[in-house]
Amino acid sequence: MRKTRNRTAVLAAAVMTLAMVTGCGTDGASVDSQAQADGSASGNSLRIGVVQMMDNGAFSDMREGYMEKLQELYPDREVEFVYENAQGDASALNTICQQMADSDLDAIATIATPASQAMVNMEIDTPVFFVAVSDPVGAGLITDMEKPDKNATGTSNAIPVEDIFALCDELTPGCETYGLLYNTSEANSVSTVEKAKEYLDSKGISYVEQVVTNSSEVQQAAQALMGQVDAVFVPNDSMIQSAMSLVTEEAREAKVPVYGSSAVMVESGAFATIAISDKEIGAMTAEMTAEYLNGTAVTDIPSIVVPASSTVINQTTADALGVTFTDDVKNSATFITETTN
Repeated sequence: MRKTRNRTAVLAAAVMTLAMVTGCGTDGASVDSQAQADGSASGNSLRIGVVQMMDNGAFSDMREGYMEKLQELYPDREVEFVYENAQGDASALNTICQQMADSDLDAIATIATPASQAMVNMEIDTPVFFVAVSDPVGAGLITDMEKPDKNATGTSNAIPVEDIFALCDELTPGCETYGLLYNTSEANSVSTVEKAKEYLDSKGISYVEQVVTNSSEVQQAAQALMGQVDAVFVPNDSMIQSAMSLVTEEAREAKVPVYGSSAVMVESGAFATIAISDKEIGAMTAEMTAEYLNGTAVTDIPSIVVPASSTVINQTTADALGVTFTDDVKNSATFITETTN
């Protein structure tokens, strides 16, 4: 195991610094007060690593939510974020994680499953706080949600598969065959598709799978589904998300609704989903990081599942598909009228 800091010296410095901090009434102040009692925040500055596999709107919102919340929780301290993005390159991701492991950091935040797996597998003493991993146990990040091990904990954005298919029944009834489009190298994507297949099997509904191994295959895979399926389900898959506009272009032309797993997928042209706030899940992970910085052991910070509750619909796609909505849907859903490609 690689040591990343002298905790005894840091704790002593933190006690002296935090003894001078007073006040209450805000989130940041309440964190400071707890830190006074625990003597465990790291002085006047914090260095937090942030690792991301690739760019997309959802990951950016998660990162921003995390950073903004942590800065809010420590208003009187300098919070330095050491941010690295692998731009979709697995080799670059491993290099980034090694650099993070060798750096003097107070904590490391990892956005989504691939970055989280790469960082946790380094087996370092710096704790890892993962953001939006749909299946932390299945991904090998922890073995117990309630009592995290492997020096890691964080938030899970478990996709509400049954609710999304129920939404499909409501918005576009009569779908008899679904297309399942995903990348086999992402554990989160595979586990979500397995849940989808279990649900569809239990209902006697047929499905066609199309898998990809790189982004250049996405459009061809989407084309292969058109004409075979009545709707397409896309799990929380960063590779498909990065090429979502290609998927939705094919689907709109074929009049096939695409149900995604995040609001950003809908912003990128998918028809609808039941979503989690990406900024909120980032903020919740920042709060967990603050618990550790204020003296709570990682094993005593349970990994939490953040529920999805917001129906999000792309109005532009709905118009292209010729779908209309009941008053109940109009009053309860969030409608996006412009796509972001």
